[in-house]
Amino acid sequence: MAAIKKAKPVVVPEGYRPSDTDEEFMNPIMTEYFRQKLLELKADIDRQTKETIENLKGESVSHPDPADTAAANANRQLELRTRDRLRKLGNKVEKTLRRLEAGEYGYCTETGDPIRVARLEARPIATLSIEAQEMHERGERVRA
Repeated sequence: MAAIKKAKPVVVPEGYRPSDTDEEFMNPIMTEYFRQKLLELKADIDRQTKETIENLKGESVSHPDPADTAAANANRQLELRTRDRLRKLGNKVEKTLRRLEAGEYGYCTETGDPIRVARLEARPIATLSIEAQEMHERGERVRA
């Protein structure tokens, strides 16, 4: 029985910044760079979610003054909306990590073209190239 070779872990050099022009798109170092970026984003979302839950647990919604109660309820609603946005963003990050593992990360889901590195840096969960996103948005405005 042949021994199974384990893939050597990819190390992202310190100070590395991916480039559209200086290297092959989604090479192993670039892929690992974005994996780490996505995992950091996921950890930040998890931390913020825990903070939101703790804030909601420690908050009293009943105050002697009705104005204070109304303000507390408004704050609670804001926390709940924030938590829902974080949950949705967390789901997108998970989906993006699965795309990365499948070798589909960084490519537009509509055109199959590479998404510019600057866009992925700014929005690591992007699934559309800027051009496809603009076409999508124009189509939404026409239908509205």
